[in-house]
Amino acid sequence: MVETSELPRKHWMAVLAKAAPLRLAELMPDLPAHTLLRAPEIGAVMVRGRAGGTGEAFNLGEMTVTRASVRLGCGTVGHAWVQGRDKGHALRAAVADAVLQTADAGQVQAKVIDPLVAEAREAARSRAETAATTKVDFFTMVRGEDA
Repeated sequence: MVETSELPRKHWMAVLAKAAPLRLAELMPDLPAHTLLRAPEIGAVMVRGRAGGTGEAFNLGEMTVTRASVRLGCGTVGHAWVQGRDKGHALRAAVADAVLQTADAGQVQAKVIDPLVAEAREAARSRAETAATTKVDFFTMVRGEDA
């Protein structure tokens, strides 16, 4: 197993999990041969929060997730957990995770991960630009002292 030096596993798994399912399907129309270790299954996880980021932890609510695990012909195992109920998204993410741990990682990084990262950055830039147009600057003028 060879891990890409440019992109640590936790980063590419986050990119795959946050990708739009249809966009991931466009970038990965054909999946390499694989065996399902855990077929995509839908479940729920408890989301916890902290008031102010530092307060006492509390249960915020449940979130639907789909998970999958696969094994490639070479024996490399890939896992994925994605928000929502899209089984295809979880399967593609798991296969991509497995391939990204092999010598073919560069191809998947260039074909799938790099475009997703670029699109996510552009979307964030666009959101920030839109938010900046609503910014209001408040200022205080000093009039002088009344005698």
